[in-house]
Amino acid sequence: MSEADTATPAPQEGFMSHLVELRNRLIKAVIAVMGVFFVLFMYPGASVIYDFLAQPMLASLPQGTRMIATGVITPFMVPVKVTLLAAFVLALPYVLYQAWAFVAPGLYRHEQKLALPLIVSSSLLFLVGMAFCYFIVFNTVFAFITSFAPQSITPAPDIEAYLSFVITMFIAFGVTFEVPVAVVLLVRMGIMSVEKLRDIRGYVVVAAFVIAAVVTPPDVISQFMLAVPLWVLYEVGLLLATRVKPRQQDDEESEDSGKQA
Repeated sequence: MSEADTATPAPQEGFMSHLVELRNRLIKAVIAVMGVFFVLFMYPGASVIYDFLAQPMLASLPQGTRMIATGVITPFMVPVKVTLLAAFVLALPYVLYQAWAFVAPGLYRHEQKLALPLIVSSSLLFLVGMAFCYFIVFNTVFAFITSFAPQSITPAPDIEAYLSFVITMFIAFGVTFEVPVAVVLLVRMGIMSVEKLRDIRGYVVVAAFVIAAVVTPPDVISQFMLAVPLWVLYEVGLLLATRVKPRQQDDEESEDSGKQA
């Protein structure tokens, strides 16, 4: 048996090592989320966290009106789910780091240096999107919807339905605020050029309003409050992408500098 045969791992061994690495990264991410969940569950507590999440809805309801729980274990399970959601959001930078650490060995060294800016920017933008949804969109949309309620009824939303709605909106706005990162990555990886992205600007605007119409409630205000930021953030991404070199061009420049050296 030659030295080359002993030094080169079999394809199956390489695949298994990747699976083991993926498992370890997932375990670390889950432990981080559950650790934050345990801390939040102990203090300030699941009920306090849910009350904070429900505040925009409660503020739009008639004074003295409360939300309802129709399930037997819903008063317990819904606050626990909210606490788990908060734990995931707080642990998101570490979760993203574990995902990046898994794919980083297959990237060039200068691409690995993008890890910290990518993790920080992605986490911050997602949190900003959720904050925008909570502090601005919810207050506006809930007040608008409640104003249309007939005087003969008293709105009393179910807490489980409210949680489902909130999660959908948080994901929608969180992903929307990731648009600048997505645009920069498309240019960086050489998938699309800045010029091409500018040419399809009109299609992006139309797609933004279509996505907003599907994701948000059927009112014009919430649709505009999702579609307009998506379009603006796309333009911000284009501005940032003009300062980014495509991967292929960067590799060629690195090779040329290496030859000259």
